Amino acid sequence: MKIADGIHRLGGGLINSYLLEEAGEVTVIDAALPGYWSDLPAELALMGRSLDDVRAVVLTHGHSDHIGFAERARRERGLPVSVHELDAALARGEVPNPAKGMGPVRPMPLLRFLALSLTKGALRQPRLTEVVTYGDGATLEVPGSPRVILLPGHTPGSAALHVPDRDALFIGDAIATVAVTNGKTGPMVAPFSADAAQAVASLSRLDGIDAAWVLPGHGQPWTGGVGEAVRIVRAGAA
Repeated sequence: MKIADGIHRLGGGLINSYLLEEAGEVTVIDAALPGYWSDLPAELALMGRSLDDVRAVVLTHGHSDHIGFAERARRERGLPVSVHELDAALARGEVPNPAKGMGPVRPMPLLRFLALSLTKGALRQPRLTEVVTYGDGATLEVPGSPRVILLPGHTPGSAALHVPDRDALFIGDAIATVAVTNGKTGPMVAPFSADAAQAVASLSRLDGIDAAWVLPGHGQPWTGGVGEAVRIVRAGAA
């Protein structure tokens, strides 16, 4: 699905992977679930691109529903897979998932999330064996040149990727616009966060960041401004 010029999305909005294009080359931002790999060629074709144009996979954090097809991309296509240094061990499966609870649950939304995960191969996900790490404030040398903003709380190395040239902020799970556990919509702290209070406090690091498109790992794009999204998250947490 085309989101904006140079930005496409894999997935219907419940679990997202994004394609960021610059000068004919593509960065995958988050690899969602393993089964999304089969959707990738068709979406690239809609961009006038192919697998040969993909240069990198960048993860906003190390949870399994963002690692998805990253190992296959690394192994079969030789693509580097990057994640913040604080989430490298999590992404490689070397430490336990630090998530602490789901929050309020409604059966049907949670079942939809679980059904999609199973349909798209969550139980057959290959372990990510190698990662390249990035640090806070880095400008990554991949198509789109995203700048890293560390937003710990969802995971220790949860990060947003700011791409001013596309007027976009890939927020990962630092902010969700749907709760996969209960179906609630609007900007919020994502379920399965390691430290929800820290996740809210970290959003102060977005002060002064402007982007027309706030693109979450779960949910539809937010177009009401970064500052307003942060305000809503803080209000909901309070």
